[in-house]
Amino acid sequence: MKHHPLDAGKAGTFTIGQDLVVSRLGYGAMRITGSGVWGPPISHADAIETLRALPGMGINFVDTADSYGPDVSEALIKEALHPYPDALVIATKGGLTRHGPNIWRPVGRPEYLIQQVHKSLRNLGVERIDLWQLHRIDPHVPADEQFDAIKGLIEGGLIRYAGLSEVSVADIKQASKYFSVATVQNRYNLVDRTSEAVLDYCSAQNIGFIPWHPLAAGNLAKRGSVLDGVARRHNASPGQIALAWLLKRSRCMLPIPGTSKRRHLEQNVAAAEIVLTEDDYQTLTAA
Repeated sequence: MKHHPLDAGKAGTFTIGQDLVVSRLGYGAMRITGSGVWGPPISHADAIETLRALPGMGINFVDTADSYGPDVSEALIKEALHPYPDALVIATKGGLTRHGPNIWRPVGRPEYLIQQVHKSLRNLGVERIDLWQLHRIDPHVPADEQFDAIKGLIEGGLIRYAGLSEVSVADIKQASKYFSVATVQNRYNLVDRTSEAVLDYCSAQNIGFIPWHPLAAGNLAKRGSVLDGVARRHNASPGQIALAWLLKRSRCMLPIPGTSKRRHLEQNVAAAEIVLTEDDYQTLTAA
């Protein structure tokens, strides 16, 4: 396969579970929906073009959710990329319901989670989901019931591996009594490191850590800031440096920056080539 000069594979690979080898720099498919992650994208053509560009740029890990749209993101992925290349790993999530733009409510009743897995299988056009993640643990349903439902979905062959989102180390340990937790998706970036303990646990257990909102840099991105200085030295944008920092932070880190524009995708993939010096890394970590 001829690769685009931009190659996400330059960021290295990680093996999810026993056998899903993915480029560590993946793609998050939340932003290919409408405003408020609701309804169709502003430009259907842009969304499809961006998705179709992924394999040629070495991206073989795509993260979506049934709640993006809802159902819109999964349907667009199928439209753009089905039949899927063998190496492509599509991860999806279930457990959040939608009642309008920017409204998200967890529902973790076992029958609902099972129903959503069946719907995602249909939306994506697959017989088994490579990686399915519980989008949130529903506080109104015993966690053990939610984890037991996921165990049943794995045993039934509907999902290959399972992960969790927005969880603590205690949550991971509890879920691990039911199934092997393959990935954890928590908010984590240069300026929000509240999940540090979870990331360290994942690194020790070889659990893939998918940081959502990976490009956030807040005041660090301002002109004259430490991040700005490092970016200028590398002839890069602050966002590219933020991605490079994440990739250096842990070998189990799997950033999934999302965009509906091909040119932004190219900028994100270019971050795979940036090699931060130890000095740069320590300076940014301290900032």
